[in-house]
Amino acid sequence: MAKNKSGLSFLWLSAVAFVLDLLTKYIVVQKFDLYESVNVLPVFNLTYVRNYGAAFSFLADHSGWQQYFFILLALGISGMLIYFLAKNRATQKLQNAAYALIIGGAMANMADRAYNGFVVDFLDFYWDIYHYPVFNVADIAICIGACLLALDAFKSEKKKVKDEQKSGQK
Repeated sequence: MAKNKSGLSFLWLSAVAFVLDLLTKYIVVQKFDLYESVNVLPVFNLTYVRNYGAAFSFLADHSGWQQYFFILLALGISGMLIYFLAKNRATQKLQNAAYALIIGGAMANMADRAYNGFVVDFLDFYWDIYHYPVFNVADIAICIGACLLALDAFKSEKKKVKDEQKSGQK
């Protein structure tokens, strides 16, 4: 029975990323004023900002059409990844976890954008005068998902080379 299970069984990970992201954003909006910043570590602040664009505020300075574009993009990518999960076997753990994390992060930022018209960001890392763009938990889920996809591709390529070497020795 477990052998026939699809990658859709990993969607619980999407739900965790989605809920954790929206919960942390809710807490920040309730406890912080816009642009308020609290120093946590010498290289880290909690800073409430609004992102009207995408990664690194890409397209943030446009007239608002980008909000709908990013909503449609998140829906399209999530739909495609759900299709991939349905086609995958449950044993493809790295790939399924990657897709699920990307879906959860994309849908959380999409929900934020659809409800507020912007995405709440609050994790602010810096060194001296250099600041990394402020981000959120959904962005972390998406980045971890992308890293897992790269790791899966690397492991798959390594296995392919190993299998080719074995078949060449016969």
